Amino acid sequence: MNILVINCGSSSLKYQLIDSDSEKVLAKGLCDRIGIDGSAISHQKDGGEKVTTEVAMPDHTAAVKFVIEKLTDPEVGVVKSLSEIDAVGHRIVHGGEKFAGSVILTEEVMQAIEECNDLAPLHNPANLIGIRSCEEIMPGVPMVGVFDTAFHQTMPPKAYLYGLPYGYYEKHKVRRYGFHGTSHDFVSKRVAEILGKNVEDLKIIVCHLGNGASISAVKNGQSIDTSMGLTPLEGLIMGTRSGDLDPAIVTFIAEKEGISTQEVINICNKKSGVLGLSAGFSSDFRDLAQAAEDGNGQAEIALETYAYRVGKYIGAYAAAMNGVDVIAFTAGAGENNAQVRALVGQYIGFLGTNIDPEKNKVRGEEVILSDEGSKVVTMIVPTNEELAIARETLRLVNA
Repeated sequence: MNILVINCGSSSLKYQLIDSDSEKVLAKGLCDRIGIDGSAISHQKDGGEKVTTEVAMPDHTAAVKFVIEKLTDPEVGVVKSLSEIDAVGHRIVHGGEKFAGSVILTEEVMQAIEECNDLAPLHNPANLIGIRSCEEIMPGVPMVGVFDTAFHQTMPPKAYLYGLPYGYYEKHKVRRYGFHGTSHDFVSKRVAEILGKNVEDLKIIVCHLGNGASISAVKNGQSIDTSMGLTPLEGLIMGTRSGDLDPAIVTFIAEKEGISTQEVINICNKKSGVLGLSAGFSSDFRDLAQAAEDGNGQAEIALETYAYRVGKYIGAYAAAMNGVDVIAFTAGAGENNAQVRALVGQYIGFLGTNIDPEKNKVRGEEVILSDEGSKVVTMIVPTNEELAIARETLRLVNA
């Protein structure tokens, strides 16, 4: 079965076509600047060169049409016709409390997703647009929704409730939801496979350290806590997001700077994190690591502060689970940045991680970093959210 995986943003659309039998990526690409001047599609089939074409894409329906054109193109395509695409899996950011797992997309489900729009106003509407566009171009093809929040729906109330009047939860569902759930689920299961153990017998801390970053405590195969909250702004310091803050800071800065609270939230989302801490130098951990080596003190402060926050969360989640068996690093910085992992390692050695500096020099590989016999296994496990979405789509379509 050929499964098209769609990850739709407000002005972008990422895609992969995956053969579910071999789990091979047949082709992948990105439609960028949808609805904006200079829109283009980058497409690459397995074994081929990336081809970028500037085309006018006024909306997501036009983008989906170009995706199908590329996939069926005689030269750069991988299928002969639309009929060879058997199902579509969609990444959906927020499912609220309505969805504790992936679902076949029906009109009723779509309405329920739309009701979660106020919880993710930047993401869910775009996800819905992508789904509608695919339905228009591919009528009759099964569609599946895979939610970022679903994996974390196993959290108990003590983990997801805030110290606010309970009525806000009852009326507005103000609570911790968590994100990157597809990644945390995939990595925790892969950890168990690599170690030859049952995930239900393990206590795992998954560190998804990318430009957006989150940590989860996975006990016996279920998420019992995670660092992101009502929105993806809470938790770790990230590329451009502030992470945890004293909430009074928002009104304090608004009053001092003469700006609105919404403008402060925008600063917290887009101008903070390691970008802000490095005095605007970069949000890219590769740039920061090199700059720190070259003596840029602000870049060094940004990395140290970031690693300190990661270390604190790992310690907290070890306490939440009353122990930890495995710590897994994943996503951009987690998989590829040895300096970030080494900095975090300075704070978690007390757990018995024993990270080997030589083993830590690798990039993007499945590898156990800790010495043999370490009390806690520390490892790199590259995430694959698209494959996880394809697997979920296959499972539901064949059910």
